[in-house]
Amino acid sequence: MKEKNELMVETQKTFEDIKHIDENGIEFWYARELMVSLGYSKWGNFEKVINKAKESCNNSNFNISDHFADVGKMVEIGSSAVKQILDLKLTRYACYLIAQNGDSRKKTIALAQTYFAVQTRKQELSIDEYKQLSEDEKRLYTRKNVKDKNKYLFNTAKQAGVTNYGKFNNYGYKGLYNGETAKDIAKRKGIKDKEDILDYMCSTELAANLFRITQTDEVLKNKNITNENDACITHHSVGQAVRQTIKKIGGTMPEDLPTPEKSIKELDDKDTNLLSE
Repeated sequence: MKEKNELMVETQKTFEDIKHIDENGIEFWYARELMVSLGYSKWGNFEKVINKAKESCNNSNFNISDHFADVGKMVEIGSSAVKQILDLKLTRYACYLIAQNGDSRKKTIALAQTYFAVQTRKQELSIDEYKQLSEDEKRLYTRKNVKDKNKYLFNTAKQAGVTNYGKFNNYGYKGLYNGETAKDIAKRKGIKDKEDILDYMCSTELAANLFRITQTDEVLKNKNITNENDACITHHSVGQAVRQTIKKIGGTMPEDLPTPEKSIKELDDKDTNLLSE
């Protein structure tokens, strides 16, 4: 048992050691590094596992390109010569699918299945489980989702030509909050200059912003937006659409929702610890 536990700890350490963080703070793994960690020596064999994982991704109605991104890597081949080889940037979910489709007879594969399943699960809750959370727990959980999805949105916005992220962000807020900028929202809530307004939102307000963020990300991709002005207009339009949806179903407008006394930072790392990895 001790040997198995030690192997599990070592396997987890290995996967964390080869994890990378991009310029937007998003974690990813390189397929060729993962290949070695999973005990594969030949790319051809590992590529077959990757293809099965891609098929599983597609069958789950996820975009393959969102989780398996083709990249080229330069490697030395001797005598100071280099050549480019195919590699992939993988999300945590992609790694999970690869582990699920790998040779389970390999100890490293079996442990990887557990590791990536547990780590992925930490970021997910069922609807029933969510309903059972306290308001503070819901705030922590939703705030983490907002933080994670914002990283994807800013990456998409960057590809769409956005350079002024403050301006881009404000267009979304103005659409959702009937003309209010982030600064206006902070002033209304009585938040200090350097504090994040998202840390002073109840779970319902955070959920409205999460919907704004995810839908803007989708629309920017679907419409192939290529300049900052159109990206900002798109963000504003999505914000307005979310606002109209709230109005249509008889919900409370975000600016009318109560501001929690404690910030997310005050709640984190206490009882719930939901924001930790």
